[in-house]
Amino acid sequence: MSETGGGVREVKSAARTVELLEVLAARGDRPARLQELADALGVPRSSMYALLQTLIARGWVRTDVTGSLYGIGIHALLTGTGYLDSDPRVRLVRPHLDEASEALGETIHLGRLDGRNVAYLATRESHEYVRGISRVGRRLPAHAGALGKALLAERDDADLPDGPYEALTPNSHTARGPLLADLAGVRRRGYSVDREESVTGIVGFGFALRYDEPAQDAISCSVPVGRVTPAHEELVVAVMREVRARIEAAAPGARGAGGAPDWR
Repeated sequence: MSETGGGVREVKSAARTVELLEVLAARGDRPARLQELADALGVPRSSMYALLQTLIARGWVRTDVTGSLYGIGIHALLTGTGYLDSDPRVRLVRPHLDEASEALGETIHLGRLDGRNVAYLATRESHEYVRGISRVGRRLPAHAGALGKALLAERDDADLPDGPYEALTPNSHTARGPLLADLAGVRRRGYSVDREESVTGIVGFGFALRYDEPAQDAISCSVPVGRVTPAHEELVVAVMREVRARIEAAAPGARGAGGAPDWR
């Protein structure tokens, strides 16, 4: 039996349940069949079937009318919403995302580092254009986007894993050397730039929020490449820097201050 980070033995049934939910969530709109899930987790069909039926009864998994296709259930959404509602950092940042969106007319994001990925926690879509760049709950590889690069630059280069890295577009960094050079530029400028590295046609500007050390959260502004002129880029950077400063100034002076837990 494996151990958790705190040296406590892992509960196998709990770990299997979490792994199943993660597999279903990662499939998005592609439902899975029983055998696919059994193969993915390396468990017998009978065990997988029993687990699925338990989770269906509790709303964590849903199935189609034939009972042969499985997807993530509504309770996953309700729990995710509870996470966002209970997080003091998300509550702190949300109003400032509105300010940035109104000032720039562009799409603004809040993301949090999650292992080697960044999870989107809040988004304010532009009124000028409609395009599904991201959504709350989406994850992107940290090396490929403005949010992730802003956060990677807050860490020691030795922590960066060896490549090759996944290419989301032809402009994505796939080797460690070019990514390290990019991160050095992020540190010099104080913000990251994603020039069509995560989404073709979109340029992103990312700013780490340093109310935690090392920073776990970042904000970004996404701009269609056709709208990126030198003057507009200068405006985006100026507004986002000011928004970051206001967010950091409004954050509690002590981590976990005011009786709020200091979440790990």
